[in-house]
This record gives sequence, C-alpha cells and structure tokens, in this order.
Amino acid sequence: MYDVAVIGAGPYGLSVAAHAAVAGMRLKVFGRPMATWRDHMPAGMFLKSEPWASNLSDPAADHTLARYGARAGFATEHGRPLPIGAFTAYGRWFAEHAVPGVDERTVTRVARLDGPGGGFAVHTADGDVVTARTAVVAVGLLPFARVPSELAGLGREHVCHSTGLRDLSGFRDRDVTVVGAGQAALETATLLAETGARPRLVARAHALNWNTLPVPRARAPHRKLRTPLSGLGSGWRSWAYSELPWAVRHLSAAKREHIARTALGPAGAWWLRERYEGTVPQLLGHALGGARVVDGRVRLTLAGRGGPVAVDTDHVVAATGFTPDLDRLALLDAPLRAGLATVGAGRAPELSGAFESSCAGLFFAGLLAAPSFGPSMRFVYGAEFTAPRLVTGLRTRLRAAAAFPPRQRPRPRASV
Repeated sequence: MYDVAVIGAGPYGLSVAAHAAVAGMRLKVFGRPMATWRDHMPAGMFLKSEPWASNLSDPAADHTLARYGARAGFATEHGRPLPIGAFTAYGRWFAEHAVPGVDERTVTRVARLDGPGGGFAVHTADGDVVTARTAVVAVGLLPFARVPSELAGLGREHVCHSTGLRDLSGFRDRDVTVVGAGQAALETATLLAETGARPRLVARAHALNWNTLPVPRARAPHRKLRTPLSGLGSGWRSWAYSELPWAVRHLSAAKREHIARTALGPAGAWWLRERYEGTVPQLLGHALGGARVVDGRVRLTLAGRGGPVAVDTDHVVAATGFTPDLDRLALLDAPLRAGLATVGAGRAPELSGAFESSCAGLFFAGLLAAPSFGPSMRFVYGAEFTAPRLVTGLRTRLRAAAAFPPRQRPRPRASV
C-alpha cells in the first residue's frame, strides 16, 4: 500500500508530489503530465501570469521556470508573455526531474477502503486497483468546465467549451461566436481571426476589462508600498488574495464563496488588446436567451437593452469559465462524494488548513480549494502555497512523521 496517491499531473499534482517525495513518502502519481496544457490549449496562446509567478513548487526551489528557461534557451522576463508551449515543456521537465515517476494511466474511480485501517482504492482504466493510505485529488480545470444551460442541448458539432479547442484550423472561413469576456474568450476570438475564421464576441458585460501594463518589479519603496506587486497582479487586494490564502480561509463560508465567485473577474491581458481591438466584432451587453439549430447552423437569441437579437453562426465557443462542483467529479465514488462536507451552499469541499476534506485522508488541490482559500487556487501561483501545507497535512494524517526524514535541500538530479 502506498502512503499517498496523487490523482492529477498538472501544476498542483506535480508540486504536491515533489514535496511528498522529499518528505520520504511512498508515492504514486497518476496522470499525463501537463495534459490540459498539452491537449486543450491552441497553439499561439500565451500565459497570462508573469513567468516569475508561474513556478511549480519543489522544496528546494531547484526546478523553477527561470532555471528551465535558461537551459532551454528562452527568456523569462517580467512583462514579457510566455508561450503556452514553453510552459508546457517546463512542466514536463519538472515532472521528469522533481517527481519520482508518473503513471500515465487514467483513473476512473477513487473509493474509500472498508476496514479499520481505512485508505483508498484507486481504479484505473485498464482494470488495475492501487491502494493508498491517503489520496490527493488535483485534477485541474477540465472536469469543471462550465457551459451555459442555453447551449447545453446542442451537440458537439455546434458548441464546445474553450478548453476543447486544440486545433483552430478547422474553423477557417467559418462564422464562430465566442461567448464570454475573460482572457480565454478574448484570446480565443483573436486566434480564430488570425487563423482565418470569422469570429464575433458576445458578452453580458457592457464593457471589456483590460489589465494594464505590469508595474516594474524594481521600484522605489514608497511606490511598492502604494501599489504592491503579487503573483495575481498589482494592488493590495490582489496581494492579499495572492499572499494570504490562509486568512481567506478564516472568513465565513458565505464570504469565501462570494470571493471565489467574484474576485479577479474577467479581464484581458494588456498584451492582447492591440491584436483584439479592430479585429473581432463584438456584441456587448447581450445575454444568452436561447439557442437552437436551424438549417445546420446555430441560431442564438440574445437579450440586450434594445430588445432581442438573433444571430446565426456555424459554431459557438463557450469561454465561460469553470465551476468548482464536486458533482462534476465523476471519478470520486458516489457515496464518498455525497458524504463530503461542503462550503456553505455550494458544492466545493470544505477543507482544513492543510487541504484535508471531511473524509480523513482525502485532500484536494487546485480549483476545488478556491472556495476555502480564495482565488489564488485558480492559478499556477497557488501551487507554491498549497504543496508544502498539504504535505504537512499528509504527514499528520499518516501519523508517522518520525519515519520521514526532516526537510532538507535535496541533491539536484541531472538535468537536460
């Protein structure tokens, strides 16, 4: 039996695994490293976060994005957006050098083991069953992709979520409507236009929000005090969400739910604005009222201040974000899922300060932790906070801290 099974090999799963490995735990990691980034992001996308705020976490900070960039020959400069492909390659390098092997089989079910010893059974698609005393669910964003109910009845040939667009070439010369007002919507619409499609943007918002040029990292002390810079942006509110997730957790459930839902709302990256404006037609202040297929195309009914508007389009892209909802996590055994305590009226798990759920030994990292710890859990930057605290929780739950060596700077592995 393993000490811990980590389900998911994205930034959070790999970071937790790196810390657990140094802690001396017998570890099993499932997932295809960086699968979301490799398989669900179109070529031409860039990271919205700054390179220095996009590190995966290992105890000695030996495997940073800057270190990999120096070896791979690309710059990781503040204020210079990084291509998705470079970040994906970094994550795979991290998995190879900071994590002791990743099992790429798909996990289909995680169930509680019966008996006094407890633990978990992890079922894989090929019929194997692996057991572990504790389990960490770090499955990323894909299970929680949100598609508006008005579009849910349409088939995949007519509608997809923005995470389903790896290759945009098939939309050349086609009319595509992108729904949303955040970075995913704005960048997807821009890339579609640059690929030869005819996109339009539809959003409920009456105006788009654009991030401003990032403030310099090197500034006079009084300027840093007035406008602090953090992994989630500039300003005191962003700094608090970025650096004090533990404080967010001590707020009321209702307040935490509100913060997770509304903080750091939709906005486009500063470097995208020039490419988008004047290139993508837009219908702002229009909400989806309905959708149906007419003569092989999608007819959208939009509600605006001037009354209903009908738009006919070949395809709809829902760039409408993600909902942290346990009911969408089908790989968790239904009785186990139903028995978990949740945050307020929502369906995200209530977590301890060490990311442990109400089921002893079951931990969560990433988006499902946002209603407990705040919006940093939606970004790669949150892995730096999550990984060491979660592994401390694992040590406590395993009740064998003395069996693990004290944390120390590990000897670097050979890197390429």
